[in-house]
Amino acid sequence: MTIASFELNSSLKGHVVIVTANGHSKKQDLNIEIEKPTLILHAPPPLPLVPASVVSLCLPGWRQQNESASLAEVNSSVSVPSVDGKWYKKFFAFAGLGFLVSVAYMDPGNWATDLAGGAAFGYTLLSVVMISNFTAIFLQYLALKLGVVANRDLAQACRDAYPNWVVYSLWIVMEIAIAATDLAEVIGTAVAMNLLFGIPLWAGVLITAMDTLFILMFGTKSFRSLEVIVFLLCLLIAGIFAYELAVVKPDWLKVAMGLVPRVEIVTHPDLLFNAIGILGATVMPHSLYLHSSIIQTRAYPRTKSGREMALRYGSWDSCISLMLAYVVNMSILILAAAAFHFGPKANTNVATISQAYKLLTPALGKEAARILFGVALLACGQNSTIIGTLAGQVVMEGFLQLHLKPWVRRLLTRSIAIIPAALVAALGGDTAAGRLLVLSQVILSFTLVFAVVPLIQFTSSRAKMGSFVNGWPTCIVATFIGIILSGLNIYLVVESIQFHQFGPAKGGGGPV
Repeated sequence: MTIASFELNSSLKGHVVIVTANGHSKKQDLNIEIEKPTLILHAPPPLPLVPASVVSLCLPGWRQQNESASLAEVNSSVSVPSVDGKWYKKFFAFAGLGFLVSVAYMDPGNWATDLAGGAAFGYTLLSVVMISNFTAIFLQYLALKLGVVANRDLAQACRDAYPNWVVYSLWIVMEIAIAATDLAEVIGTAVAMNLLFGIPLWAGVLITAMDTLFILMFGTKSFRSLEVIVFLLCLLIAGIFAYELAVVKPDWLKVAMGLVPRVEIVTHPDLLFNAIGILGATVMPHSLYLHSSIIQTRAYPRTKSGREMALRYGSWDSCISLMLAYVVNMSILILAAAAFHFGPKANTNVATISQAYKLLTPALGKEAARILFGVALLACGQNSTIIGTLAGQVVMEGFLQLHLKPWVRRLLTRSIAIIPAALVAALGGDTAAGRLLVLSQVILSFTLVFAVVPLIQFTSSRAKMGSFVNGWPTCIVATFIGIILSGLNIYLVVESIQFHQFGPAKGGGGPV
């Protein structure tokens, strides 16, 4: 909104006061010339105004109105039908976002925990994969709702709600989480290159720096093209595991029984430890920040009915995509159980991802096992690279209001991950790289609580969410999840430090 006030003196010279939406004003000189009956006003260009789509409803719970759009270059860049439009057109308009989020739930770190759980305990931990997935769906819904209602991402919400020392502390923790995620991507991609092309792990780690060019090529100029790339890679991964399952031929009755939670998962120390590992590796903190941001790429009306539409179709998209991630994770565990635990050449101690494909050789053949496993792992690594860049951009811009180009952000994060990965791979080889992958998951487990607690706090506040606030059943479930996740992940970190490994101290399963 621009408000102009004129104070003219006898010499027909004066000034104009321009007031922008953020309350700032600026006095500028004004000269008036009269040419016959025409009055011509000469004044400097007005101050830039904040687009209406960016200015959010500033509910009483927020200290400041949010004037900086999350991922500004793509904010509201994807058109959406009107609220009264056909349902399938609205669904298609929101489709694709969920696949970007689902990538975090099937990265190389998840592979490690699922492989170990299936190899050591058969199908017993399938129920844990299922519970973890539904927990992820619930938390991603809260993240989506925060972005839609508050028109700000989780990092921006934290910046508004907390004092500076908390904001900077949360930023550091999330940067550590993203670096840990990138570490898993580096190792996973390097292992894939080793399987496909025979490149040494240390060289593969260095080559992963070049995937910055992938981000630079596609960037975020066309967000839809980015979604299509991720969707196709997800389909490739799912298709490979579907084929492998068809060849391995698991006992589907035992698979179905594994979906039923068992008491021994809690009472048996080794099972409990593996279950916590799966849960900790499944729910990713950076995906919560990402989802609260990318939902705003849709140009839905920033009204109550428009927000209700975004919540409805965004939730459908998220649920469908995360169910695909669930199928992939479940397939990895089933595959590991069928080939490693119940197979003719049973091996309940799968040490590293790079060794796992060898145990699929009896069922798939050596070359097929190597190629299929390597392609799926490479697709996972590239998918995770794209999402890690976006999440890092959201975190840095939201917490610090520091804007970097995506390829600069990619180089910064990848540089942090490459140095330790290359050194460990060169000096310790395959086994040491596997342990480093494990360490990255422990770090992620520890940082999860720093995303979940603020998210639950914000979405449960009527002052911040208005009529979209969590109902009391949602608040109870969210609080319960927050307490359980915090407790289990703290336990996981403590036990991992005590036993110097991510897995049971002794007995079934061994280190991942």
